[in-house]
Amino acid sequence: MCTDVCISVVVPSYNYADRLPRALHSVLEQREPGVEVIVVDDGSTDHTGNVLDDLHRTWPELIVIRQPNAGAAAARNHGVRRSSGRYLLMLDADDELIPGSLALLKSTVGHHPEAGLILGGHISVDERGHERERSASVVGDGSASELIDRYLLKKRIAISHGCSLFRRDVIEGCPYPEYLRSGEDIAVFAYALIAAPVVRLPQAIARIHKHADSLRHQRNNENPLVIVESVFARLPESFEKLKVPYHAQRLLSLFRAALLAGDTTQARAFYLQALRASPRQALRLTYLRKALRLLR
Repeated sequence: MCTDVCISVVVPSYNYADRLPRALHSVLEQREPGVEVIVVDDGSTDHTGNVLDDLHRTWPELIVIRQPNAGAAAARNHGVRRSSGRYLLMLDADDELIPGSLALLKSTVGHHPEAGLILGGHISVDERGHERERSASVVGDGSASELIDRYLLKKRIAISHGCSLFRRDVIEGCPYPEYLRSGEDIAVFAYALIAAPVVRLPQAIARIHKHADSLRHQRNNENPLVIVESVFARLPESFEKLKVPYHAQRLLSLFRAALLAGDTTQARAFYLQALRASPRQALRLTYLRKALRLLR
């Protein structure tokens, strides 16, 4: 069982002044003993500072950290260093917790102290406000290599901030790579998946909001090989055999994204890189059809 601070909720924020109150209200209004809430203002240039001052007057227990802009990874790491909880919940500033989630998570860690990662479901909310409930992934049994393959390559395991609770030593064993401004969570999620047992919750514990300016839509800005290296630098050497297939898969994902954006030049470049990295993956029918239309 937890004593003192059980769960630290860490909320990194950059220029989300209009959305941040929703996120913090969703946590603070259900806060109970054993939960601390930390918001890290990552050098915002909008009116986030005023918003935080107002919130702190209402909830003086809210821990506010301000830092020069350094990216979400640095903000999360800063929040972790200042936190006291045995478990950590990373909540993005544009999302929100569902009422009762903190009590449910506290109860779960009490019943499963062995868990290093607790996966909950979430409600996905699109820009028009349409909601769709998504269950937490079934991780099941399997070797560490099989779990990483299912997460990175087969995409059968989904892990997201806001609906995932990490035991503190798991996050400390793999801090967020601060040289990445996007895609920094993949290495942490992969490490957490094999570092300790995973417990699945059937309930949704967060609302995840999708919108065009979300960091979730900015992963195309990173060199895919840098993200791949960040992932495998934290995994045992025995996982190296998955590095090339994962690199090819990321290139193919960028290929599809470029096609959807109408950027045929970039799409062609990503496809040819993927073809050189792993012909077997690039020549799968689903990709080959698109590429043949592009290369005509």
